[in-house]
Amino acid sequence: MQSVIDQAVQVRLIATAPGSRTVPAVLHYHPADPLAVRITFPPEISLDGAAVDWAFARELLADGLESPAGTGDVRVRPVGRGRTVLEFHVEDGVAMVQVDTADLRRFLDRTYQAVPAGRELLDVDRGLAELLGDA
Repeated sequence: MQSVIDQAVQVRLIATAPGSRTVPAVLHYHPADPLAVRITFPPEISLDGAAVDWAFARELLADGLESPAGTGDVRVRPVGRGRTVLEFHVEDGVAMVQVDTADLRRFLDRTYQAVPAGRELLDVDRGLAELLGDA
């Protein structure tokens, strides 16, 4: 079984008030859930003091590195040279962070090494077979 891919990154919180700040975050990819990526933010940046975890399509992240992508809760778009903005939409508002595009590309490259594009469903079938004892 392939292992989980975790990659620490620094993100810049984009705030309406002056003084946006840089905080750590972790990108996650699990081959057992091959279509999704996750990003986890530390508890100190959330309003309720709990870690914040967002899951979204790996393809959305890849597409958003090249041009604006997404129409739902998560949107991704390139900005300037070497930066990508991730927008997280909730009922109460929008949180936006900037991430170094090279860090995102490195993370995606590792995920595609684990599960190549177009092979995601085959891995899900194998996982189900293992789970059901048919493998």
